[in-house]
Amino acid sequence: MAKIVGILNTSHVPALGKAIHLNLQEDPYWKPFFDGFKPIHDWLARVKPDVVISCYNDHGLNFFLDKQPTFAIGTANEYRSEDEGWGIPTMPTFPGAADFSWHLRDALVRDDFDMVTCQEMLVDHAFTLPMALLWPDQKWPVRCIPVCVNTVLFPLPSGRRCYRLGEAIGRAVAAYPEDLKVLVIGSGGLSHQLEGERAGFINKEFDLQFMDSMVTDPQWATQFSDVDLVEKTGNEGVELLNWLAARGTVPGPVKVTHSNFHIPISNTAAATMLLEPV
Repeated sequence: MAKIVGILNTSHVPALGKAIHLNLQEDPYWKPFFDGFKPIHDWLARVKPDVVISCYNDHGLNFFLDKQPTFAIGTANEYRSEDEGWGIPTMPTFPGAADFSWHLRDALVRDDFDMVTCQEMLVDHAFTLPMALLWPDQKWPVRCIPVCVNTVLFPLPSGRRCYRLGEAIGRAVAAYPEDLKVLVIGSGGLSHQLEGERAGFINKEFDLQFMDSMVTDPQWATQFSDVDLVEKTGNEGVELLNWLAARGTVPGPVKVTHSNFHIPISNTAAATMLLEPV
């Protein structure tokens, strides 16, 4: 059967794409963030996952305000990056895992999650940047399944709902008959706000408590409504819903294999956590 071997939660700040494109990984501004991935690269080389399930949020590439699903899943054979203009200009196509994707889709629908099924899907920086951070050579040794969560149009799915989505994904993975090692990505955050009177808002205290809760009390943040999360993390900080979905995929305890927190990267509290099931 398929098995989740790790959860990788990380920020997807668009400016990281430009830094990668310009080879600025050793620049003093960027280095503290990029250095956080060196132990993760070692882990990937040792564990060698077969499939990535990426919980992320679309930024208007597939869905805009006129059509915004709460949850969507890709079932394509491949996914093409479409740069928004400030990231990595061109990237290799991401191979899909169509059979596995359809299994997940069917299992989630039967588990009462109304997934929008995307047989064609473009992917933006929220999906592509974590992949480029994990595999800097951009030679993808894994197949990919995108799971898109609405963090744009209110009301948002609650933290509790996103965590339960993760639980359902975890059950579906465990029920898949093929022996596969699965890495789950939670993409986004942490606290940041890009516009309005609170532009530049960062809440370090909440971010660190949230990161700690991933291990000690993974449902801690589900007590907060979507509006509460905006107040505590900023309008874009609600991307932590993707972290909750990813964390929910592992029902038991996890250990922190590596963790990194850096302020600021492009007015964002940039964080990375690699968790392994115990």
